[in-house]
Amino acid sequence: MPSDKKLPDEKNPFAKKSLKDTEYVLKIIKNIIIGFIILILIWNSFFVVPAGYKGVIFNVFAGTKDKTYDEGLHFKLPFFEKAFRFEVRTRVFNDEASAASKDLQIVSTRVALNYHINKDKVNDLFKNIGPEYEVRIIDPSIQEVVKATTAKHIAEELITKRQLVKDEIKANLKDRLAGYYITLDDLSITNFDFSAEFNKAIEAKVTAEQNALKEQNNLKVVEFQAQQKITQAKGEAEAIRIVNEELSKSPRYIDYLTIQRWDGKMPLALGSGSLLSITGQQK
Repeated sequence: MPSDKKLPDEKNPFAKKSLKDTEYVLKIIKNIIIGFIILILIWNSFFVVPAGYKGVIFNVFAGTKDKTYDEGLHFKLPFFEKAFRFEVRTRVFNDEASAASKDLQIVSTRVALNYHINKDKVNDLFKNIGPEYEVRIIDPSIQEVVKATTAKHIAEELITKRQLVKDEIKANLKDRLAGYYITLDDLSITNFDFSAEFNKAIEAKVTAEQNALKEQNNLKVVEFQAQQKITQAKGEAEAIRIVNEELSKSPRYIDYLTIQRWDGKMPLALGSGSLLSITGQQK
C-alpha cells in the first residue's frame, strides 16, 4: 500500500535554496558584527593629542600612567585605558566675586585671569585635582583672594588705588595657584561695581569737589585782580611822589613834563586871547 506521507524537505529544491539563503544572510551579518567589533577595537586603541595639549592615560588596573603624551597619535588599550587631554597653552578664566570693603560697602569685582598649566605637572594635576581644576581650584581661589584683599581697603580706595589693589590680588593669587601646578600669567580687573547708594555718594562728592575747585579758581582770579589794582595804585603813588620831589627841586620840572606829553599840535588860543608856548608860558 503506497504511503500518504510527503517527501522530506531536503528533497525539496525550494527548501534547499531557502536554507542556503538564510545561511548566507547569517554569514553576512556575522561578518558585519565582527567587522564592527574590530572597528571599535581599532577606534578605541588610539587617541589624538591636539597641538597645545598634553595627554594623560588612566588604566583601570594600574591607575594614572606616569608618562605624558605630546601632540600626535598614540596607542592605548581599548576599554581598559582612557585618555584625558589638558591644554597647556595660556587660557583665560573670567570670574566675578562679591565682597564687603573695609567701610562695609558691597563691591562686585570682575576679573580676567590668564594662566597656563605646568606641562611637567599634568599627571600630578590629574591625580590630585582632576579635569575640573577650574571649578575646584581657580574659582575658589579667586573668590577667597578677592574677598580678603577687598576687606583691607575702603570702597573709595578700590577706585583711586586700582593698580595697587590689582597688584595685591595678583601676587596673592599667584602664590596660591602655584601650589596646584597652575602658573598665573596676568590678571586684569575689568570692573568694580558698587551699590546705587554708594555711586550716588561718589557722584555728589565729585560734584562738590568740582564746585569747590571752581570757587577756588574764582577766588584766585579776584585776588589776582585785586593785586593788580594794588600794584597799579602803588605805581601811581610812586609816580606822584617822584613828580612832587622833582617840583620841590625845580619849579620848571612841570615844563619838562609838558614837553614829554606834547602831541605836536599848537593850541589856537587860551584864556583872554593870548597864545601859549610849548613851555606853558603865556606870550
